[in-house]
Parts: sequence; C-alpha cells; structure tokens
Amino acid sequence: MNQPPTPENIMNLGTAFWGSKTLLSAVELDVFTVLAREPMDASTLRKHLGLHERSALDFFDALVALGMLDRQDRLYSNTPETDFYLDKAKPSYIGGFLAMMNARLYGFWGSLTEGLKTGLPQNEAKDGGNIFDVLYGDPAKLASFMQAMTGVSMGTSKAIARKFPWQNYRTLIDVGSAQGGLIVEVGKAHPHLTGGGFDLPVTGPIFEEYVASFGLSDRFKFIPGDFFADELPSAEVLSMGHILHDWNLEQKQTLIQKAYDALPEDGVLLVCESIIDDERRENAFGLLLSLTMLIETSGGFDYTGADCCGWMKEAGFRETRVEHLAGPESMVIGTK
Repeated sequence: MNQPPTPENIMNLGTAFWGSKTLLSAVELDVFTVLAREPMDASTLRKHLGLHERSALDFFDALVALGMLDRQDRLYSNTPETDFYLDKAKPSYIGGFLAMMNARLYGFWGSLTEGLKTGLPQNEAKDGGNIFDVLYGDPAKLASFMQAMTGVSMGTSKAIARKFPWQNYRTLIDVGSAQGGLIVEVGKAHPHLTGGGFDLPVTGPIFEEYVASFGLSDRFKFIPGDFFADELPSAEVLSMGHILHDWNLEQKQTLIQKAYDALPEDGVLLVCESIIDDERRENAFGLLLSLTMLIETSGGFDYTGADCCGWMKEAGFRETRVEHLAGPESMVIGTK
C-alpha cells in the first residue's frame, strides 16, 4: 500500500516563526556580540544577558539546534556565520536590519490576512504614519538602518562589482544610494570609475562618512535630490538597488523612464532586486518580500525579470537581460 504523505513540511513551515523569533530575540539580547568576546557556559551567559534561569538553557540549545550557536564542552560560542554577521563590533554586522524586523515587521506580519483582504498596508500607515517618515525622521534609526542594509547587501554588491563589465564604462551613479555600499564595493574593485550617490539630502552625511572611510571621497560625491521630484543625474551607468519594489507600477515605470532619459547613448541601467523567477515557483524569498511590500507600502511589489525587461523596453531600452548575482538577488541590465 502507498504510504500517506507526512505532515512534516506543513508543520515545519507552520511553526517557522518559533525559530525566527528565537533568532530575533537573540539579536535583541546581544547574544552573539557577547559570545564574540569569549565562549561561555550556560550559567555565565545567562547572567551576562540578564535572563531568568527557567528557560535560558532551552533558549541557548535551541540556537544550537537552529545552527546559530555552537556548543563544545558545555561552552557556547558563535558559528562562523553569526560571528561575522551578528557581532556589533564588526563592520559586517547586519543585526540592525534584524532588529528592525523584530521591532516592526514581526508584529505587522501578524496582520497579513487583513492586508490580503484589503490590499492596504499593515504598518504605521494604519494610524496615519509612513515607513519612510519612521526611518528618515530619526537620524539614529536612519544611520542604523542604512548600515544594516549595507551589510545585508554586501554579497550582492561584491557580485555586481565582479560580474558587470565595468572596464567598458567610466562613470557610475547609484540612485537611492543610502550609505554607499554599492559605490564602495564597485569603486574598490575598479579604480578607474568615478561618480556618486543620489539620494535624499538627509542621507548625505551618512554616505559621505562611509565613502570617506574607504578613501574614495575624491572619486565619488553625494548628489542630493528626490528621484520623483528631480531629474536623475547622468552617468554611463545608473544603478537602482532595492528601489523599484517600494513603488506601484506607474511609479516603477516613471523611474525607469527617468533613468533612460538621463543615460547617454549606450548607457546602462542596472536594477538590482530579489528578482522573482519568471515561472514564479522558485524564489520564495522574492515572493515573501513582495508580501512584505504589501505590509509596508501603499502600492509596492516585487516582480519577475520578464516584467522588468518589459518595462525597460517600453521606456526605450534596446537590449535587456537578467543575470543572477547571489542568493535570491539578480540584476536586470538595460542598455540604451
């Protein structure tokens, strides 16, 4: 007789928030930053973190079982991955992004069903707020968020620096440049390039400080502006990383058209996102990120490579193609 299917996959997915919240709480408690100093036994670690003894051991061992901590001879330590990415003392720290997920998105995702029924955002907008006001209205939150985004996007930025034929171009402007993570990675790898970052004025000091820390200020300048209100600056290559998915279809098309208009003949637009596969079957991260856009924005959504290529061709780009970068990330390349 054929054996009936097991419910294992269903249960693993249905309870996945258990593991997610365990990791997010560990980041909130600075578990990985504390253990980066030295391995500790359960009692010592519990006291450092100020935890009640009832469930501390379960908490630590759950992190071991989830692959986030190691334990040898009763001493807990970070894994290579968590030591690199979740120690606050390292420039590769991405915990700021996870802290935002914990403080904001974890709760908002509880209203996903309502969002699916109404099509309306489920974040601060329900009380008349706006995600961009939350981030851009607090300099400390903005700096933390941008540092986190740089860390999260580091692998993607390095892949762009490695895979795109930069030797054929001389200038780059990153539209929505944030801290300048892409500019720095590409600039370090290709010393002949010059250009800058284009973003809202409030981000300027953060960009300039980060770029200066790598000795690149003479080659890459900050250009203040609003990409909806202002024309885009011109360069041989314009890039947009995790920008288009924030906006509705008309706004996406407007930004692509603005990029086309700003580019010289044979200039290139790079659109970098968690591009959904054309069959919409494989890139679960991209699809879940699109649901996050439902939670967070009034009209944003993620999209397939075919979608983006179509919008580019409508704007006038003569050639388009999609190239995988790293993990769920890909770039769509449009040539004018």
